[in-house]
Order: sequence, then structure tokens, then C-alpha cells
Amino acid sequence: MAAAGFRSVPAFSIPTSDEAFLPRFVLSFYIALHNQPTPRFNMIQARRAAALATRRCVTHVGRASTQRPPSWLSTCRSYSVTGYNAKPKAFHSQLENTPNADDLLSSLSSSAPATSTPQTLTEKIVQRYSVGLPEGKKVKSGSYISIAPHHCMSHDNSWPIATKFLDIGATKVHDNRQVVMTLDHDVQNKSESNLKKYRQIEEFARTHGVDFYPAGRGIGHQIMIEEGYAWPGTVTVASDSHSNSYGAVGSLGSPIVRTDAASIWATGRTWWQVPPVAKVTLVGILPPGVTGKDVIIALCGLFNQDDVLNHSIEFVGSEQTMRSISIDERITIANMTTEWGALSGLFPIDSVLINWLRARATTSAMLNPELGDKSRFTHERIDELIENPLTADSGATYAKSLYLNLSTLSPFVAGPNSVKVATPLRDLEAKKIPVNKAYLVSCTNSRASDIAAAARVFREATKDGVTPKIAPGVNLYIAAASIPEQRIAEAAGDWQVLLDAGAKPLPSGCGPCIGLGTGLLEPGEVGISASNRNFSGRMGARDAMAYLASPEVVAASALDGHIAGPGWYQKPEGVEKVIIGEGSGDHQADVALSVEDALDKIIAQAESMIVDAEKDSTDSTDSAAAAVDDAEETLTDILPGFPEKVEGEIVFCDADNINTDGIYPGRYTYQDNLPAQKMAEVCMENYDAAFKEIAREGDVLVSGYNFGCGSSREQAATAILAKKIPLVVAGSFSNIFGRNSINNALMSVEVPRLVQRLRERFAKGKDGADTQLTRRTGWKFLWDVRRSKVVVTEDNGETWSQKVGELPPNVQEIIARGGLEKWVKAEIQK
Repeated sequence: MAAAGFRSVPAFSIPTSDEAFLPRFVLSFYIALHNQPTPRFNMIQARRAAALATRRCVTHVGRASTQRPPSWLSTCRSYSVTGYNAKPKAFHSQLENTPNADDLLSSLSSSAPATSTPQTLTEKIVQRYSVGLPEGKKVKSGSYISIAPHHCMSHDNSWPIATKFLDIGATKVHDNRQVVMTLDHDVQNKSESNLKKYRQIEEFARTHGVDFYPAGRGIGHQIMIEEGYAWPGTVTVASDSHSNSYGAVGSLGSPIVRTDAASIWATGRTWWQVPPVAKVTLVGILPPGVTGKDVIIALCGLFNQDDVLNHSIEFVGSEQTMRSISIDERITIANMTTEWGALSGLFPIDSVLINWLRARATTSAMLNPELGDKSRFTHERIDELIENPLTADSGATYAKSLYLNLSTLSPFVAGPNSVKVATPLRDLEAKKIPVNKAYLVSCTNSRASDIAAAARVFREATKDGVTPKIAPGVNLYIAAASIPEQRIAEAAGDWQVLLDAGAKPLPSGCGPCIGLGTGLLEPGEVGISASNRNFSGRMGARDAMAYLASPEVVAASALDGHIAGPGWYQKPEGVEKVIIGEGSGDHQADVALSVEDALDKIIAQAESMIVDAEKDSTDSTDSAAAAVDDAEETLTDILPGFPEKVEGEIVFCDADNINTDGIYPGRYTYQDNLPAQKMAEVCMENYDAAFKEIAREGDVLVSGYNFGCGSSREQAATAILAKKIPLVVAGSFSNIFGRNSINNALMSVEVPRLVQRLRERFAKGKDGADTQLTRRTGWKFLWDVRRSKVVVTEDNGETWSQKVGELPPNVQEIIARGGLEKWVKAEIQK
């Protein structure tokens, strides 16, 4: 079923009730007042009074409506009003400097006192870990800050990071308690080169007193959570794209890249731009048979227009709703906010989390009494969380607000080969899609609770005490998220049930999820996995078909031989479709916010008219001077070593969402000594094998939107540099690719208009144009950095130009020095 069929259409109309009359009357009075010959001082006072009166009226109406307790039925009905201000289809990088007029009263029902600069939960946590801020400065979305994270995790990429660390001249880890190293990606690889790298990482950790977890102990993200490194209210980063996982336990988890990690090792900090924050309200409760995996698959597949691209997400909901989502389910959801395009996925620090922490603290005290207060899980630390609650401020500004009604969800499957395609399980079951391989692996869904769900499928199919086998021709691979999780599953008998059914155990690690080790998809095969990513070529052959689903659906599919479910879903009465939309999901509150937003706009228009009239009465010489100022061209200072202009012929890769696997194949990611020539040969290989023959040295690579999404691998940037392409232009970039570009001195600029013009010119069938993944266009591109302008010369000789964002001096400095690694080296030597 097409995702678009689920999307509710936002609607809005001003209420005609008596409650809405007073704001209209005040506004009429306010506008009429300006038609009177009132002195300017009094006019300003009147404007302020009228605006405040109007806002008070709407706030009163909003609070009155939101304080009514919602019934269960109200959470399941299909709303005609799902949002209060539809957003323009633009990327945050194009809008990040635009004042946000939405969500002015983001929590009308809150009784918390207003603050002078209300912050989101994300901004509050970042504020705690920012360094060098001027006194009194509040962190907001868009701020460039220096950040010292609570913890920084790296995995198999620890040795490349260590190499960078040593190359910049660092001799001592700045804070060895800040750094955690795990080995989890290529754990099945027993080659001497890989074992040597693992020994080097372990020795480095031992030398510097860094916490180290060897191969087979577990996946790094799971370790960070179960060992208490990711603590509520902290910033926890990792050199891996699924660092979002830590948001499940109230820790702001976000990915960094290898060079960032080296900077943190050496200095304790790195740079970060605070993303725009999206509020995602979950309403209702999950029906029986629906899981956290179904929640995030639905979010990825139904909000599939890059709705949260490069945003931080804050999940909110009623106490009843949040109680229905366990920590394990939250980990799954937060983990895959990466695939949704977000930079973090933060859940609240609530009673569910506190109870989970209490259980951990009690277990730690019982099993490891010798640790005492050295344990990361202690009741004293938990008491501090309760005594000093950390929540978003009332009135905090969000870039956007979305909602999903959990009560209307059913089991979903993502794919094939895309998380943006989400299909109800019942629709795929009817198609009888055969399965060759099934996977219960990864940090997304291979905890003890997931293994128990899969084992239950086989237990319920048991006849006469005999556990059924997986279907002929199907291989089921299982790997626990960590050894502690596997031991829990073994103690419960669940692990053995799966082995008895014919499952093939793998060591605890990433394995097939990242396309490494045993059990990869062969050409033409179909796989279904409980992991997080199903890009073409990710889990094996490029022409294989990969689907994502919950552990029970994976197990049922392995048992049946086709994509199938266990039959546990119980459809609530009256539910006919998934209810999603913009806003909070509370009809009355969203209408109140819509009224307020509309009044704000009307008042703003009236203000603008008054200001224009007042300007007309000012001295004409002032207007003339202003016109001259507007006409002056602002020139950007160019730092020594940075080019004033970059130009080349455009080679066009016409696709959106080209991911890091497409740019640099995963199978090469941990071949750390791959020569530049080989990196150039495989650049864009998974996107278009012909790229290496078409692209030339000095070209300007142009692509569509969200270029470089996916993992945090730096080779996505360095492979393009190895191809001797100095500049990438796109409609928009994935945030993490943008970081990698700057950190490795690859220049990039967003020009959506260029993408549009290229697509118009080379549309399929137009002027004899054929479909090509990579095309030499004959167009010329020039970026005048000093003038913050690009000039494009099309193949017919037509030339046009456009202003682009100014390249800030701190970014110029990093690129001019050859990347962040060399910049840190220079800083250390000062």
C-alpha cells in the first residue's frame, strides 16, 4: 500500500464560536486604532496591548480545551485537522536562518513557569556540555558550539582514529574516562591483518587506560547502554551512525566521524552545530502484536518526504502512552531514527526509564557489590535524576511537530531495499514472497526480549512436543546484541529453541547487518531482517532484495518460507487506517494553536503595513542611503590557503538519497590501508559501476537531495577526493556527510535550483535524453566563494547566477589546513 495513502491532509479554519469572537474584536479594534491620528508612542503601546490581549484570549481557549481528559476513542478517531501550519518543502539548511513562527505555545497545558529563553530538551542537554559559551548565552538550534561529550565510543574504526590521533602529534588521551572502545563490526574476520588491528586497538586502550570491550563481547551501542555509559541527561557520541540509540535512555546520542573522535581524544571536545528540533508526539497505545519496530518502520515509511532530515527528534506522549513502550522498544525506535534521517532520537526521562535504571542498579549492587559507588548504576545517581528533573521548557520552539497514533498501527515491513517504503504485513503476506535468508541480528533487535519473541513463534508452532524446523531452503542467522543478552536468552531456553529449529548462531557483533562475515545475500536472493538498514548492496549482492521487520515477523517468515507474521496482531475496533499528521494529535489543542498561529500572521501583516506607512513619512535621504547600502555587495574574507573560486565541468548523478554505501561500498570500510587509487576506482561503485569511467579529475559532482545519508564512514568523502573531484554540489546534504566533508577538506555547497534545472534539461525522453545514472553534462559550474555566489553556464551557453550561504571563517580554516586532523595538530602545537 502506498505510503501516501496514509497521510492525513492538514486542514484549518478559524472557529466561529463565541470564544473566537473576542480575538477578532480585539484585532479589529487594533487595526482601527491605527487609522486614528494617535501619537507614535501611544500607537506602539496600543499595538503591544492588543497583541497581548489577543494572545491571552487564544491561550485561554487553548488551555481550556487541552485540560479535558481525552477518551480512548478520541485517540483513535481520524482527525480532519492534523496540523496547524504546513511546512514548505525545503531543507533545514535553507531555512535555518529563518525565524520560526510555529509552536509558540508548544505546551499549553503545562503549568511550569515561563523562562526568558525557553529551550527544548535537546538544547538543555547540549547547554550542559557546551564549553566556552559567553556568560548567560543560551544554546539554540543553529548554534555552532564547542562540545565536550560525556562519553565517546569507537569500534573497529578505533585504530584509524588512533592513527589520526598519533599523526596530529598527540601523546596522551585528554580524558581516558571519556573514551570507550569496542570491537564489534568485523568480528568474524580471522585474517592476520584484522587480528593485528584488533591487537593494536587493545594495546592502545591499555596504554591510555581506556575502557575496552573485546570482539564477541557485544555491539558497541548495546554495551554503551547496558553498561551505563549512556546516562540520562548527558551527551554521548560515537563514531558510528547509530549513536541515536542512546536517546532511548534519555541521553542525547549523535554520530560523529573519525576525525571528530580523534579531536575528542586529543582535546576532549569537537565542534557541533545544534540541529533544528522536531517534536514527535506518540498518542494511544500499541495494540497486541505491534512492536517498536513497527513504530519506526511506519515513521520512516509514512513520513517519507525527508520530514525530519538532519533534525534532532524529541519523542513525547502521555504517561499512559509512554508506559506502553518499554526501554527495549525505545532502543529500537531511537536506533532507526538514523534511517529516518535524524541526528538523534531522544525519549523523555520518565517513570519507565527510572524503573529500568532502578532494576539495573539493584542488579549491579547484588552481583557486583565490590564496585560500590564506582558502579555506573547506583541509586544515588538515579535519585539525582528525580530530584533535578530535566524536561523541555514550556514555550520551547520546535522546527516542526508530527504525531503518530499508535493505536492505529498494525505490523509493518520495510522494503524492498528502502526504509521509505513501508507496507502493512497483511498486504505482503497475500503476495507469498519467498524468503531465502532471515536475520535476527544487530543492535536494533537482538536483545533477550527480541530473541524471546522469535522463540515464541516456534514454541507456538510446536506439535507433539517437537519444535518445528525452519522452512526448506531458508537460512536463519541469529546473533545476540551482547553476551549478557545472550545469557539471559539461554537461561530462558529461548536461544536453544531457535537452535533446535535450525538457526545458525553467529558471534555477537554487526556481521550481516553491515555486509560482513557469514550469511550475506547472494544475487537474486530475498532476505528479511530485524536489523536497521536495507539499502541495495548493504547486506550482500546489489540485486538481492532486503526487507526489514520485527523479530517475530522474521521468525515467522523463516518458519513459513514466505514473508509472514505470527498472527498475534489484534486489530482495535473501528480502526481503518494509520492516523498521522502535523501537530500533536490532539484535535482541540491543534486547532487552538492554528488559531493563534493565524492571528500571529494577521498581526504581523498589520505590523508590516504600519511600519511601511511610518517609513513613508521618514526623511527621503534615509531611504536613499538604505537603497545604496542594499546595493553594496558583501564580500567574504578569504583566509590564506583557501581558494577564492572553485570551478569545473558538471558530472550529474541524478538521484536523491545516495547513501554512503552507494558512494563507498561497505566491504572496503575496514580495509584501512586501501591506496587512494583503489578508493578512486570504487568511488560510487554501488550507485553506478560506470562512474569510474565517466567522471574525470577536476569535475564538479552534482547530485540530488540528502546526498551522503547512511553511515558515518569518512571514506564517503575521501573517496571523492581520491577521485580528484574537489567540489560536490547537491540539493541538500546529509548532516554527517557535511561533517565528513569539512573534516576532510572536501568542499560542498547546496544549490537546489541547479538540481532542478539539470532535471528539467535531462528529463527522460526530452531532447533525446536517455536515462543515465551518471552523465557528463557539458555544463560549467563556478563557485565564487568571496562573493558567496555560484555561476552556472549551461550547454546552450545560457548563464545564470545565484547567491549561496557564506562560508564561515572557522570552516574555511579547517579546509585550508587540510581538514580537522591537521587543524587539531596545529592547535596542539600552539
